[in-house]
Amino acid sequence: MRLLLVEDDPMIGDSVRKGLRQDGFTVDWVQDGRAGELALDEKVHDLLLLDLGLPGKEGLEVLKSIRRKGNRIPVLILTARDAVPDRVAGLNAGADDYLIKPFDLEELSARIRALLRRQAGRAEEVIRHGELTLVPATHEASFGGQPLSLSAREFALLEALLERPGVVLSIPQMEEKIYGWDDEVGSNTIEVYIHSLRKKLGAGFIKNVRGVGYMIPATP
Repeated sequence: MRLLLVEDDPMIGDSVRKGLRQDGFTVDWVQDGRAGELALDEKVHDLLLLDLGLPGKEGLEVLKSIRRKGNRIPVLILTARDAVPDRVAGLNAGADDYLIKPFDLEELSARIRALLRRQAGRAEEVIRHGELTLVPATHEASFGGQPLSLSAREFALLEALLERPGVVLSIPQMEEKIYGWDDEVGSNTIEVYIHSLRKKLGAGFIKNVRGVGYMIPATP
């Protein structure tokens, strides 16, 4: 899952980005409100982590602006403003959750996953599709009841394809899901991962729609 972090404090931003990347997320980071708003216009992120006290444009104004545009991305506010009126203002402006600094990275990851589950319409953490089971919180996977060894990118690609089974994703769309701005992307990297996953899951598990992209069928 690809996240956008809008945080002007270099120490907090760097530690959050590193921690979430270690937890399997792709994280893009900007340090002012206007840059965050421009990044959101690309519509490639699955969730927004938003500080309130930002240069350029206040976080609350960024939030109000993207909601006026109809952007329904889940928003988790990260801020030192712990007064009840501040929390109420953020939630009323369209935030989905609120976390007060300083916070524990484990709790942050849990809240992110809860919001992403809600967005996907899932009640439980485990993703099941036929014989495949994924546990995003621990990056565990199994197939046919047996543990499945997946690289971080393979896991992220499977998770992206399973967001909407039956929907075809193009190669650029898959790249947007699993790579951030500062990641180097090889010319045929996605095809390499698809080939590896098919060897582990069976050739028919991921379908190639010629000239369009790849999909996991809605019915296993």
